[in-house]
Amino acid sequence: MNIETIREYILQKPSVTEGFPFGEDTLVFKVNEKIFLLAGLDSSPLQFNVKCDPDKAIELRDEYPESVLPGYHMNKKHWNTIIVDGRLTAKQLKEMIDDSYELVGPKKRVK
Repeated sequence: MNIETIREYILQKPSVTEGFPFGEDTLVFKVNEKIFLLAGLDSSPLQFNVKCDPDKAIELRDEYPESVLPGYHMNKKHWNTIIVDGRLTAKQLKEMIDDSYELVGPKKRVK
């Protein structure tokens, strides 16, 4: 996956906005005014940060130590940096994006 494929996938989700609040090299995606993905446009290979359940974050780092790292410049308990170097499948990348979106996105109300 490249940044355009990731961007197209993310922008299909409800209520997502994109912008460059930290400068022209960092693309930021938000839902409900909260960040759920940041992508460094000048990194090679592509890297992005996603929010993650703390227990799952550790599990992913242990399982994929070359591709899933503690969130760079983020709260390392809740964020992972994902290296898009071909080691993770597109399905795995989308699952991480989806998880981050769900953690930040609209909460379902229980009646």
